[in-house]
Amino acid sequence: GAGNHTLLTEFVLSGLSSRPELQHLLFFTICSVYSMTLVGNLLICMVTVHPTLHMPMYFFLRVLSFLDISTASVVVPKMLVNLLSEDRSISYAGCVTQLYCVVFLATTEWYLLAAMAYDRYVAICSPLRYAVIIHSRLCLSLVLLCCCSGTAVAVVQTAWVFALSFCGPRRINYFFCDIPPLITLSCSDTSMYEKQIISATVLVIFTPFCLILLSYACIISSILRISSAESRHKTFSTCSSHLTVVTLYCASGTLIYLQPKSINSQDTKKILALIYTTVIPALNPLIYSLRNKEVKEVLIRMIAVLVKK
Repeated sequence: GAGNHTLLTEFVLSGLSSRPELQHLLFFTICSVYSMTLVGNLLICMVTVHPTLHMPMYFFLRVLSFLDISTASVVVPKMLVNLLSEDRSISYAGCVTQLYCVVFLATTEWYLLAAMAYDRYVAICSPLRYAVIIHSRLCLSLVLLCCCSGTAVAVVQTAWVFALSFCGPRRINYFFCDIPPLITLSCSDTSMYEKQIISATVLVIFTPFCLILLSYACIISSILRISSAESRHKTFSTCSSHLTVVTLYCASGTLIYLQPKSINSQDTKKILALIYTTVIPALNPLIYSLRNKEVKEVLIRMIAVLVKK
């Protein structure tokens, strides 16, 4: 118990792959994806501040971009350093911090995606009442609620994981400190904790996912009543791209956390974790914002001003 905690000052992350010939290729690939994440999301943060984009939808997009930059930045820089370094250790405090941040950001983003789906639902299904229902105070309250949910889940999960005893190997077969690889290292009885993770997964992933599906079901039934084929196609394409990201996010999260202790699928879990910590943050700006006509117009105008300077 306590004695083991005092002895353990660091963990070692085994990383994405132990094959030396892959390290440089992985480094350049992930570095490119991370650069895309930073550039794409920073562009969205800058563009959505423009006075013509002063709608709630763009406020949510700005928060989503901020969360995506944060999620990638909590995981990727350390992973890149480890790909080129012999020393892959992470301090005990660093591991606690990383786990807390990953859980906080993932939970907050899930609830934010549900809030964004509700915003789209009101915009498409009750356009005349949109300004009355979705006002800036509600948007701010929803984002604060998402952050509070993220904080509560992250505090409970992190405290629970690090209350376990780690007395065996300190090598984490993963590229960051996450719940499943950490509990496989514990020598405590984790059966109770595994049940708790499953209920947390249902709460954090399935509840928002069901709310998102419900919103989109209403949106789609509303679209089917639109007489113009062009409007129908445009709204469908927006909804389908949003749902693709949400489903990808839901599938990767669920497969990782619903079987927390299955060691045999650790490589699969690494790929799934790479999707939600690295790939999705790079895709979100393309899917949510850069396909949007208003965003594209403002971006072109901003670039034109910069070029003239």
